[in-house]
Amino acid sequence: MTEKDLHYYEPANGHGLKHDPFNAIIAPRPIGWISSRDTRGNVNLAPYSFFNGFNYIPPIIGFSSTSWKDSVVNIQETGEFVWNLATMDLAKQMNATAAHVARHVNEFEIAGLTAAPSRLVNVPRVAESPVSFECKLTQIIQLQGADGKKVQGWLTLGEVVAVHIDKTLIKDGVYQTALARPIVRAGRRGDYFEIRPEAMFEMVRPD
Repeated sequence: MTEKDLHYYEPANGHGLKHDPFNAIIAPRPIGWISSRDTRGNVNLAPYSFFNGFNYIPPIIGFSSTSWKDSVVNIQETGEFVWNLATMDLAKQMNATAAHVARHVNEFEIAGLTAAPSRLVNVPRVAESPVSFECKLTQIIQLQGADGKKVQGWLTLGEVVAVHIDKTLIKDGVYQTALARPIVRAGRRGDYFEIRPEAMFEMVRPD
């Protein structure tokens, strides 16, 4: 094999590029479009690019915030949140909810979205989103480096206790991932991918 010409760097000393490649390399990443409510009733809706699923039974999802933001505060207070699937049709609305606004400002209203009541948690879901997970908080973990020092990052984990799926996305009993045209994060401050049916392929696992 021909040896590659590699760009090598150690993050502690800087990457030496125009943009930090870290979040562009770990891509695409699902978007944690998280709705929450504080104890005073204020509703918050915000997207997080560090998001994923972590367990099957019980189903557990999580997102990481790189600062102590309203979503984390709200979830710590109430123990509840909702994840909403961000799709191509909702891309502009999702982006609008990323605005830094005062805690009492309702991002549903900023983005022109409908706050639909959930079944098992007292947090609204995005009615326009084709999939929503109602979640109960399991853990909030402050992250730390290899040296044991705490960093400005908090991983919020929640158990999915209720699921809402638009039935048009279910064909022959199978949820069609690409049919919803979900958008996922790439690098820099504004790069995204759209998942389309023609981009998907299947590989049967050897076991």
